Amino acid sequence: MSRIEILAPAGSPESLRAAAACGADAVYLGIDVLNARRNAANFTRETLAETVRYCHIRGLKVYLTLNILLLEQELPTLAEVARTACEAGVDAAIVQDLGVAAFLRRCCPGLRLNASTQMAVHNPEGARRLEQLGFSRVVLARECSQQEIEKIVRATPLEVEVFIHGALCMCVSGQCYLSSVLGQRSGNRGLCAQPCRLGFETRASSHALSLKDMSLISRIGELQAMGVHSVKIEGRMKRPEYVAAAVTACRDALEGRPVDLEGLQSVFSRSGFTDDYYTGERTLDMFGIRGKEDVTAAAGVLGRLENLYTDPRKQVQKVGIAFDFTMQAGESSALSVSDCDGNTVRVEGEPPQAALNKPTSPERAEASLSKTGGTPYRVERIACSIGSGLMLPAAAVNALRREALSRLDELRGRARMIPFDPSGIRTPPLPEAPIPDTPVLRLRLNRKEQLSEPLWRKAGLVTLPVPELVALFRTGQVPEELVDRLCAGLPHILFEGQDTLCSQLVELREYGVGHAGVGNLGSLEIASGYGFTLHGEAFFNATNSEAVAAFARMGLADLELSFELSLDAAKRLRHPVPLGLTAYGRLPLMTVRNCPVRVSAGCRRCGEGENYITDRKGNRLYTSCAYGMTELYNPVPLYMGDRMDELRGLGFYTLRFTTEDAAECLRVLEGYRTGAAYTGKFTRGLLYKTIL
Repeated sequence: MSRIEILAPAGSPESLRAAAACGADAVYLGIDVLNARRNAANFTRETLAETVRYCHIRGLKVYLTLNILLLEQELPTLAEVARTACEAGVDAAIVQDLGVAAFLRRCCPGLRLNASTQMAVHNPEGARRLEQLGFSRVVLARECSQQEIEKIVRATPLEVEVFIHGALCMCVSGQCYLSSVLGQRSGNRGLCAQPCRLGFETRASSHALSLKDMSLISRIGELQAMGVHSVKIEGRMKRPEYVAAAVTACRDALEGRPVDLEGLQSVFSRSGFTDDYYTGERTLDMFGIRGKEDVTAAAGVLGRLENLYTDPRKQVQKVGIAFDFTMQAGESSALSVSDCDGNTVRVEGEPPQAALNKPTSPERAEASLSKTGGTPYRVERIACSIGSGLMLPAAAVNALRREALSRLDELRGRARMIPFDPSGIRTPPLPEAPIPDTPVLRLRLNRKEQLSEPLWRKAGLVTLPVPELVALFRTGQVPEELVDRLCAGLPHILFEGQDTLCSQLVELREYGVGHAGVGNLGSLEIASGYGFTLHGEAFFNATNSEAVAAFARMGLADLELSFELSLDAAKRLRHPVPLGLTAYGRLPLMTVRNCPVRVSAGCRRCGEGENYITDRKGNRLYTSCAYGMTELYNPVPLYMGDRMDELRGLGFYTLRFTTEDAAECLRVLEGYRTGAAYTGKFTRGLLYKTIL
């Protein structure tokens, strides 16, 4: 069983030094552009090569974060960053955007790709799709339980990485639109304003969207035993003392030493830690905020934690080496050093002298060669071949050691450049899909009761969640004309229940349903095996032409673009398949696994109408549950019925009905037919804004 990798955050040079000094095996870091922590100190394109060199000398791998959604105008920057990463010899790139992944596969196929947790891969089906796309590693969603992690590890040859410590978002990563809808600061682009940490009320909580930090450090042995390749510490926005404490705690736990959980909690926590996702508990105890006592606790431990990475005596020497020292009469003294990665260096020094009183013994030579403090090197073996009656001053042996290790530094730090093919910068041309004079109307319903004949007769496609669609057919009252327009809406998050879903899909195919809506790599993989025409949903977060082309190559017949994309930006994208946008509905702000209403009031009260949380202004954010997940909706709907002309240039538009009853669905549809203004509060969403 190989040793599990400890992966540390490096949001600044100071945090990088802390990670290296405390014994991390790898770091993940971003540069000044295209990374999901744009408010961190970060590194620069100019310093990336030197940063990689520093890490490689010390036995650390470097994973470059390119884990944001790109807008069309940023694609040229991607080319520059990719070339820089290849020249620096980073060990992998962490990506969220499948357009970025496709670009990197063309230009630098030798660069390893790690699938960011922002991709929300959380089941074996999603991992299998990543294999087909050329990824080397999957960073799992933080909501996975122990059994779910183990199941994925067994199902894929990909390296599996899991978060072991740090902040826990309420929403499944990559599926949160709260910050962008409220203030254009997109978490999918590295600028989340964390509005979830503000006051949102339920019956039992004043902060119903704020979770405690997670910590699975005590479980690191279990994770290693089940075959997890890497454990990741969250925290590129945290101070270096936090990095030092977390890395040290992971090493101590892995090597059987006592873990300083008190110091770890003091340096940063939100009312303590939780492991409820891992254990599958998902209780109210998961929720917590950073209170005054959490802030003041840090003052008492920062000095001690700083010593973990500033005191040379405490720094971890990760790189094991072996010395071979030769000293024979009439020959130059020589020292060879070999490291644990197969690098070997040989240096020569002055010849030995005849000893007048104290000849150089193997013990005296070893004493000089063992002095590697302040270097990354840990001496594991020293072999000496010393002729009798000879002497070499200790200063000369020390000089040999210093020169050998300096040359080993050069060898270890030499850039491992990755070939970059500039001809791959241009996207391979795909024929453009025709754009209709008037975009096709599509409907996305939550419940079969919302469907009526006057509604579906106006629509080109009607999507219902798979269980609702099955229930509709079992009524025996589905008109033949409707069957061809029906689309099976697969869950975009599905931690469990795949067998039930698959049997339902078989049943729907038997009823004649030929369309399926998918919004996650796992659901895409599942639906692909049943012969459906596949329609991509907005949860794929497509925001650029590279991503559109990538999904087209995966067999999607059309694609609804991200909720975060503006109308103008959507129309500018190349369209090898028809593209569309959501033009009505309470936008989904979050997809969560620990329902704040369930843990507060219970599912019975939710069913009786208490299915909402309340923000500081008294607005209700309604919830809807399916497949063990909960969607949280914007208090007011997006409405574009009075601006239908501005939707021209799209292939289709979608009206998403969530809390509305059948009569309200018809009223909304009539507004789109007549161009009527909306009565009541509404929003244009992000259709006329550019996310930051």
